[in-house]
Amino acid sequence: MTGTRRSNEEAQADSAPTTPGLNPNPFGTPGATPGDQTPTLSASSRVQSSASGFGYFPGDITTRASGILSVHASTSEFGGFAHTRNASAISTGGQNPFSSGRSNISGLSSNDGISEVGRPGLPTRASSAIREAFQSPPLRPMTIHGASRTGSTVQVNSARAPAKRMKSTMLTGEIEKPWTQKKNTIGRLAYWVTYGVAFLGIVASAVRCYFGYVSVPKFKHPLCMVLDDNFDTFDRDVWKHEVQLDGFGNGEFEMTTDSSNNSYVRDGKLYLLPTLTADTIGRSALFDGHMFNLTDCTGLNYTSCGVVSNQSTSTVIPPVMSARLSTKQSRSIRFGRVEITAKLPRGDWIWPALWMLPKDNVYGEWPMSGEIDIMESRGNDPTYPKQGRNYVRGSLNWGPTSWLNAVYKTYGWWTMRRDSYDKAFHTYSLEWTEDWMRIYVDTRLHHMLDLRFNKPFWNRGDFPAVIQNGSNSVALQNPWAANYTVANAAPFDQQFYLIMNVAVGGTNGWFPDNAGDKPWIDQSKTAMYDFAKSQDTWYETWPQGSDIEDRAMVIDSVKMWTEC
Repeated sequence: MTGTRRSNEEAQADSAPTTPGLNPNPFGTPGATPGDQTPTLSASSRVQSSASGFGYFPGDITTRASGILSVHASTSEFGGFAHTRNASAISTGGQNPFSSGRSNISGLSSNDGISEVGRPGLPTRASSAIREAFQSPPLRPMTIHGASRTGSTVQVNSARAPAKRMKSTMLTGEIEKPWTQKKNTIGRLAYWVTYGVAFLGIVASAVRCYFGYVSVPKFKHPLCMVLDDNFDTFDRDVWKHEVQLDGFGNGEFEMTTDSSNNSYVRDGKLYLLPTLTADTIGRSALFDGHMFNLTDCTGLNYTSCGVVSNQSTSTVIPPVMSARLSTKQSRSIRFGRVEITAKLPRGDWIWPALWMLPKDNVYGEWPMSGEIDIMESRGNDPTYPKQGRNYVRGSLNWGPTSWLNAVYKTYGWWTMRRDSYDKAFHTYSLEWTEDWMRIYVDTRLHHMLDLRFNKPFWNRGDFPAVIQNGSNSVALQNPWAANYTVANAAPFDQQFYLIMNVAVGGTNGWFPDNAGDKPWIDQSKTAMYDFAKSQDTWYETWPQGSDIEDRAMVIDSVKMWTEC
């Protein structure tokens, strides 16, 4: 077998093409005559490879059985040699990635799997393979893209790297932009859209404010000031205490006094401060066996001025003392302006109010002659479900009977979303003419009520034609059909005076049932008793100690004008 294989190899070597004028063994053969040898190659004849843009490759020519071919050119003259690792696994037909032809290197073997070419005595039959291995590659660069192996043949596939094609837009035919350009375009678009929307918002706000301003009705007549009180002192010629304990028609749980504990002036401000009755007479006296009479009572009967506590009948002395001041005997206006700067109280079930009643009940008892509420609020926490101290309300009370009050048709409120009205002073204003009425806080833009007197209140109320009086049906009469001075403004066409007070609790619905932790029911006969029994609960929410005046309504100034 060895001899046969040798013969085949020799036959292949003898039949290999040679280049005329070139010694098939350029490295020389030991024992050959000088005339048989070709001059040696110089260092300037180094092999150059342009495959994939490479230049000279110093080193060796190595072919690995894994399918990767590395070409190296020695940096010294004739000092290079070629290694074919695992050459026994390589047969003819292996593709040289650095040549357009094929390298038919075969039959070269060694015990360690390495065949060395270029040593003295190398058979001439290898020269043809060497020349083919060192042939210059084509000028066109190629990229090794993959390799395949079939049996004992390793074939290296050369292919050009596919160029990245830019997609065209189907509809417009335009070349699609890279993502970075798209991202920049989207960013610029978002920038302009954002600022465009902001600009439109500013313009719309300016337009709204302008038309809102020009549409605000103005006074047709000049105004003359009738009251300007900064409370440097307490003017008893202007302000009168209303002293009584019958609840003022609202079932309120406080009594009002003229005591300096409940109303006083200090540092140019008027304080209306609620206190506990138990601090004066003892808590047990509230519920049983104590007779209490108000000094300087202004009520019209005994029930307005005195009470006896009785445990068996749940009759209780009002558990809170407070204050109520009015200008009934000194100042009133018919059409004009009122402006009050005040800070509201804090504490559950405290009810501060700035309001007006008619000096003369021309159209009958309340509410037939009307009521103007410039400001009402609740001292409860802002989380209170029926509007706590972060809300203020303005309204008109009017109706043909005491149980037909159409206040629900003429009321409104303003709120502070991130604050409450007990933290600072705010100005509450009323503007009132024969044609319109406006109630607001701080600015006309914050109006709680903006009403035009464009039709009679009788028509506005849409009252029933017939009402039930006991077992009898009675035709309802229009109380404003006569005695009016301005038909569409009646009953708000008469003289009204100002009231400032701090109430607590009540059974008229200002604190609705089943809202919050309300400790009483309006319709219960023991409502005040139940409220007094729960004193430990609600009193905890009232400011104490050095903060006690935070439970007071503090008035900084009061101004009143009337149409001249």
